[in-house]
Amino acid sequence: MEDSCSVSSPRRILSLSKKRRASVTFQDPDDKSSRFGHPGEHGPKPSEVYGFVGSITTVVATAIFLVWAYVPESWLHSIGIFYYPSRYWALAVPTYAMVTIVLALGFYLGLNFMSTPSPTSLNTIYDEFSREPTSFEPSMEGDDQPIEPISDIGIDRINHLMFNDVK
Repeated sequence: MEDSCSVSSPRRILSLSKKRRASVTFQDPDDKSSRFGHPGEHGPKPSEVYGFVGSITTVVATAIFLVWAYVPESWLHSIGIFYYPSRYWALAVPTYAMVTIVLALGFYLGLNFMSTPSPTSLNTIYDEFSREPTSFEPSMEGDDQPIEPISDIGIDRINHLMFNDVK
């Protein structure tokens, strides 16, 4: 039994601790004998079931594919399997899938290269988020100066810093 002073909220803990001493109880989430369990938390989660069924299905499908691709036809006929797809598809389907993936990656890279501006374009330097530096003159002196507002460094200043000091 819980007494009337037990609380579960940090705000109530503080408010009750000022008035009188409060006791805090924590329930073990793994304790199934607790009468305050969450409804609907019985058994495995749906994602766990789907993952398990998916992994078993993958193993079974791989085993069937390998039997179909590598076992001789005479063995399949001896166990009563007479109808199955042509062996051509055992090589054609994985090959088509691999070529499709490679072409999709190449197409994706090509689209990225086409949408990227050229190195001489001003769009590589300025865009809609660029901020021009503002004149900032702090009125305070000493260590208590405020931080300057955020802005982009101009390309002329970067070029000056990088290339004019070289000797």
